[in-house]
Amino acid sequence: MIALYSCLLPRSCVQKSCNNLQAFPTRNLKTPGSEKSRRAILFPGQGAQYVGMGKDLYLSYPSARRVFEEADETLGMNLSKLIFDGQQKDLMMTQNAQPAILATSIATFKVLESEYGFDIASSCVYALGHSLGEYSALVVTKSLSLHDAFRLVRRRGEAMADTVSQLGVKTAMSALIVREENLPKLRGAINEVCSTLPEGEFVELANLNSKSFQAVISGTSFGVDQASRVLQSKRLAARAVDLPVSAPFHCKLMQPAADNMQAALKGVKFEKPIVDVISNVNASPISSADDIPSLLERQVTSTVQWQRSIKYCRERGVNSFILFGPAR
Repeated sequence: MIALYSCLLPRSCVQKSCNNLQAFPTRNLKTPGSEKSRRAILFPGQGAQYVGMGKDLYLSYPSARRVFEEADETLGMNLSKLIFDGQQKDLMMTQNAQPAILATSIATFKVLESEYGFDIASSCVYALGHSLGEYSALVVTKSLSLHDAFRLVRRRGEAMADTVSQLGVKTAMSALIVREENLPKLRGAINEVCSTLPEGEFVELANLNSKSFQAVISGTSFGVDQASRVLQSKRLAARAVDLPVSAPFHCKLMQPAADNMQAALKGVKFEKPIVDVISNVNASPISSADDIPSLLERQVTSTVQWQRSIKYCRERGVNSFILFGPAR
């Protein structure tokens, strides 16, 4: 049996997030190597942001407050004010959303760690983050400093925003439900649609997300719309839903942003994670600190192998997952 413990801060009950943390089953979270208690921790990516996330933690816990204060100091801006009391349209901008989600995710983790005695090294065998969330996973596993993480994700967001502004076309991402038996046909069908698009239009498979086989496609708005229509008409996918993001993440349109991140990652110090971090790029543990910059660069344009990452954990005996951070 797989257990899922949520330390996410859902938009519908922001005021209850402190109570959620107090109710979290922190007892018996150790001995992850035992057959009955192999755990992994998860962190969300973009699309999870909303105004007000983490505000109650900031007001209630010094450990959370320090995280938001470090974000403000590192970035030289009042990110906390934007997160807690800003406009949704401003928070949606990828250069703001990325450090905001990182801050809220780490603040949630720090509360459980500092106030309730959660110890990642003795409690978990894997850490995973969805896209942007991989930076959170690297921070909590002591591979990357929080200071550097804030700088990098802000740069990542700015690079992505700059790339979009230079494309000269509207972009989009859309989530579809795909039956398991249709997965082998999916990428080929999307590539076939892409090959028929007018010059300047593009679509690509961006994410394979979950056990229910949610797939996300990314590209120009026209390309995403065409692919959604074709996949549904061929009964390869159903129920397309546009995602609340400001850039076409995880597709080749983001190559200039990946090049920018290659430069940003040079000189950043990474340590080997104290708990195995599963890479989005290949759904395998990061084997060396030296591999991390390349993986984070490639992540910008690569399909997020989330379903494979979860499968990797489950095949190795993980029977519970703990989620940290905001959720819409």
